Amino acid sequence: MMSSNKQGASENNLLEKLKVSSQVVLETAQKKGRSKCPKCNGSRMFYCYTCYVPVESVPTVDIPTVKLPVKIDIIKHPNETDGKSTAPHAKLLAYEDVSMYTYPCIPDYDKQIHEVVLVFPGPNAVPLKDGLQYLAQYNQKKDFPEPNIKRPRLDIDKSDDEDKTMKGTGENIKYLKKVVFIDSTWNQTNKIISDERLQGLVSVELTEQKTCFWRHQKGKPDTYLSTIEAIYYFMMDFHMQILERDYNGEYDNLLFFFSFMYKLIRDAKKAAGKL
Repeated sequence: MMSSNKQGASENNLLEKLKVSSQVVLETAQKKGRSKCPKCNGSRMFYCYTCYVPVESVPTVDIPTVKLPVKIDIIKHPNETDGKSTAPHAKLLAYEDVSMYTYPCIPDYDKQIHEVVLVFPGPNAVPLKDGLQYLAQYNQKKDFPEPNIKRPRLDIDKSDDEDKTMKGTGENIKYLKKVVFIDSTWNQTNKIISDERLQGLVSVELTEQKTCFWRHQKGKPDTYLSTIEAIYYFMMDFHMQILERDYNGEYDNLLFFFSFMYKLIRDAKKAAGKL
């Protein structure tokens, strides 16, 4: 799960307004029931969450493909149940741009540390624009100090010249090569986020959104997002804040499986009188 940190408005009816591809293929597969994974022969519904491919009853040609503007690494907690995680959705729908790892397997970011951001809330997290500003300043100066992980906020120097540079945010996109997400429940994140291999990465926060995830964590606010929601909202922020373009549903298909499952569960609860 991922938390977002700024006040905003996002209602569950967002899922009704998504510009997603036709979900008839999922409706048909749902009526047929579980099917085999073409790779491991495991019995699954819709897709295999270990091989990251649709099952035999879901033709690959009917599954949308999403092209992301930046590569993504997802680091999954080993105790996160594969069948309950939404992280596989990202791999299925944006296969070329998403890599999956299970902790303690973490890529070596030492040589990429000033080209990578970690999406994770906390005292060191900064807005996306500030995170890219840090990367830009470091890569331009080469002697910019390492981020202090004990510092509440990065002390970003906004001189007149650099401020002008930052206004042209498109110029700083080239410094961002990869975005890292953590796939785990909130209570499981500490072990991963405290790993020394992630300590040098700049942490960025999302604008606040409310989750639509049906497996809500007890005692946690509704701004704790599922992994696929966090990826989706990051891409929206990146598109509007960094690319400075109007958003017209370019990444809505990231929620292709998520929105369908949400509706299935909502309808089942309504039928059972639980809504």
